[in-house]
Amino acid sequence: MFSKYFRALFIVGLLTSCATTSAVTHDELIKAVKFDDVQTVQSALAQGTDPNTVDGIGNPLLYIALQEKSVKVAKLLIDDPKTDLEQLNRAHENALMIACLQGLTPLVKLMIAKGAEVNKHGWAPLHYAAANGHDDIVKLLLDHSAYIDAASPNGTTPLMMAARSDHVSTIQLLLDQGADPTVKNQLGMTAADFAHQFHYDDLAKALKQQEQAVLERRKASAGGK
Repeated sequence: MFSKYFRALFIVGLLTSCATTSAVTHDELIKAVKFDDVQTVQSALAQGTDPNTVDGIGNPLLYIALQEKSVKVAKLLIDDPKTDLEQLNRAHENALMIACLQGLTPLVKLMIAKGAEVNKHGWAPLHYAAANGHDDIVKLLLDHSAYIDAASPNGTTPLMMAARSDHVSTIQLLLDQGADPTVKNQLGMTAADFAHQFHYDDLAKALKQQEQAVLERRKASAGGK
């Protein structure tokens, strides 16, 4: 009788020990996210790990996954109802912004479908998509009512971000959709000025012509005043 009792205690203790040693540490979790190890991340979540856990510099797990293009882990985290899609890192960036920067269109679509905010105050997802010339994402955001002339904290617009990196097709897309080339940031710079600053002279000339055309149309509609 006693031998069975102690045998049972031993088995319970062994199982508890195994469960404890199999727990995913914070460092292991961050590594798993970076290397798209979806099984390890799934195991950690099943053990009760908060999907909004951050690394040592304040980046949430989903942000890390998107930054590293760990698509399987990112999808797992996006699908987790406990994940806060609006969680910010220390630079005030969220998951949708980094997905737009990285050109991860399917994940951008998924996050929007899950209710991610398209018109974030300050630097917005559209700035990040335009900065890297991801036209499909720019169009997707605009189709979901992204504000085309969104102003960053210093007044920079998505059109300016596209101009500073010579993304001609993105610039054309934004202009076709109604972006205002006359807008100036806090330094008094327009998109044409951004292009000129980065030595894209042909682009700067084309944008300056667009700028003048808009100003002339406004003057004409105001009766020449």
